[in-house]
Amino acid sequence: MSNIANNLQAIRQRISTAQQLAGRSENDVQLLAVSKNQPLESLEEAYAAGQTLFGENYLQEALLKISKLSHLDISWHFIGPIQSNKTKTIAQHFSWVHSVDRLKIAQRLNNARLGMVPLNICIQVNISEEPSKSGVLLDQLEPLAAEILQLSNLSLRGLMAIPLASADPIVQQQQFHRLAQALKHLQHTFPEAKLDTLSMGMSNDMEVAIKEGATIVRIGTALFGARK
Repeated sequence: MSNIANNLQAIRQRISTAQQLAGRSENDVQLLAVSKNQPLESLEEAYAAGQTLFGENYLQEALLKISKLSHLDISWHFIGPIQSNKTKTIAQHFSWVHSVDRLKIAQRLNNARLGMVPLNICIQVNISEEPSKSGVLLDQLEPLAAEILQLSNLSLRGLMAIPLASADPIVQQQQFHRLAQALKHLQHTFPEAKLDTLSMGMSNDMEVAIKEGATIVRIGTALFGARK
């Protein structure tokens, strides 16, 4: 097997073990391969090993990959910051967007998705309240979710966060726990919505994220190695 296939097998085992330790069902957690700055060949290797969910941060790079790999049954997720003038293209080429953090962006995605199946989205939360980081603050989350749920071409699925980087598993757990509690609050407030997704956890903290309820972990380095 290739290095990527070996890495993928090891990551799947980590996910499986973390699910078991957390008392969760097998296949509760999906692996999203973060493929920014990776060559097409690496994505093809991962796909050949069974990976079908890929996350991209940069639109122009992603569009090239989507075009070149259109013959493959890939689910493309946009996970990077969203500029207003890029919303139409994002809405038309991705099945998921994890990084919606304001109503204007949601409205533009909704308008550009007309005539297509609803676009799955997550609201990005600035769970660590870092001034330099994108995402809505927790006290602004419920009003934003209420507005987004009125947009018929979007399907609000849950929350995403990029927590403060920390090697301390207690700090990691506290941040993931806050995001999980925020989703539970939204589920209680909007019981009619299909709020089933927590996009959290990366190569260095996926086990803690899974323990706290992650349903999608975003893995780049552990799968593809260090970015070029």
